[in-house]
Amino acid sequence: MEQLDQSVHQRFSSRLGFILSVIGIAVGTGNIWRFPRIAAQNGSDTGAGAFLVAWVIFLFLWSIPLVMAEYALGRKCRMGVVGTITKIAGEKFAWMGAFMTFVTAAITFFYSVIVGWCIYYFIQMLINPLPMSTETAMKTWDSYQQGGWPLITHAVVMGLGMLAIWRGITSIEKINKLLIPILLTIVICSVIRALTLPGAWAGVGYLFTPEWRQLAQPKIWMEALTQNAWDVGAGWGLYLTYAAYIKREHGIVKNAFITPIANNTVSLLAALMVFGTVFAVLQTEMSMARPEVLEIMKTSGPASTGLTFIWMPQLFERMFLGRPLAILFFLGLTFAGFSSLIAQLELPVRVCIDAGLKRSRAILMVVVISWIVGIPSAIHLKILTNQDFVWGYALLISGALVAFGVMRYGVTRLRKEELCIDENDWKLGRWWDIVLMGFVPLGAVVLLVWWLVKEARPGQWYNPFDPTSVMNCLLQWFVVLFILIMTGRRLGRRSVKISQKTNQTNN
Repeated sequence: MEQLDQSVHQRFSSRLGFILSVIGIAVGTGNIWRFPRIAAQNGSDTGAGAFLVAWVIFLFLWSIPLVMAEYALGRKCRMGVVGTITKIAGEKFAWMGAFMTFVTAAITFFYSVIVGWCIYYFIQMLINPLPMSTETAMKTWDSYQQGGWPLITHAVVMGLGMLAIWRGITSIEKINKLLIPILLTIVICSVIRALTLPGAWAGVGYLFTPEWRQLAQPKIWMEALTQNAWDVGAGWGLYLTYAAYIKREHGIVKNAFITPIANNTVSLLAALMVFGTVFAVLQTEMSMARPEVLEIMKTSGPASTGLTFIWMPQLFERMFLGRPLAILFFLGLTFAGFSSLIAQLELPVRVCIDAGLKRSRAILMVVVISWIVGIPSAIHLKILTNQDFVWGYALLISGALVAFGVMRYGVTRLRKEELCIDENDWKLGRWWDIVLMGFVPLGAVVLLVWWLVKEARPGQWYNPFDPTSVMNCLLQWFVVLFILIMTGRRLGRRSVKISQKTNQTNN
């Protein structure tokens, strides 16, 4: 029988190494630049506290149950996403694992470009003066986009990602043990500095002040669920991939609570830093009215970059010790993005290894394809925005597919076999069964229907050539699904067949 690459026998050396690595999955650029903007967009004139309440509720109803399911499946099957779904749900559902793999890969194609932006701005903060006006900040952005730099930084990020995963989970664990403590230190130092600015606590007050009437608005709940789906990364298959390398004695339930809570804590710290800085500079120093301040925070800018790459450098310029803080901010943003990118590359690499490729060949193939397919997003912001739009929403489908796979196997059965066997782990009750069988699939369906209704603009939604239309999104989904349904069974069968002998002797 054909043998798997020896890297599949590796295991995380410690529980700390595993926790830091999965925090690396969860904490990405979305924590630092997306969450504060979404919180501002869903705040009222009084504050954004109602959004935070809904956001915390969905942490326990969506993120934690799905992360727990991924941990259980990964440790049980010791395979990548395609092989795992095939093993628990059957060959005819192998396309589901293939779709999850493609969605994550499609996000990787443009996510590498975004991490490249962060590297470029980190270097800019080191060598050039901070911009004093919006015009100067826009010139920095435009010169980067028009100068061919995105292609270079995209290639650099992919090259670094290749090196990070070259030795398998061994090198991944070592890098995350370095990156994540530094990242968390940067975030904490940045928050402390931001909160010491005159007027910063006005921003903190706005962030945590609820207007309870907002909880009666469906939009608040939908945005809170969406942010959890995007932020934690539950349902992508990333946690499943890393969990294939954990030891049996590493408890799942406790770790599944720690990871999303740690991630959302980082998001909250990032919001404290951003809200504190923005209110301190714009409202206190520049005497802007609160509506003007909030409008700046809500404005997306090119490819949702307005607050992060246009306004934050200007705000740092007006602060005492603003330059060191700007350097730390973009270094932290780079580390956050890169730690997530590592996992995004490892997922398709592991799928290729399960199919019989050696790790070195699988890495080269995945990295080269990712760089080539990511070139259009590096050159044209409209393409990047389209891919973010299309495959970002596809993550909801991925989350529902994880829940469906577990239901095919048996939710209670999986809980008893994998989640209730460690005496040192936290005890898990039937609530997990109910949430995974009920709320997760229902939440995904409701959110997708809400999105379809919201995006169905008169005269545009059915235009497949409009990059932000519903039809464009659905068309890409259906093309990919058709191809994977036709080919997924063969890939799933091969993955299970090649992995069977290894799993029997090394589990």
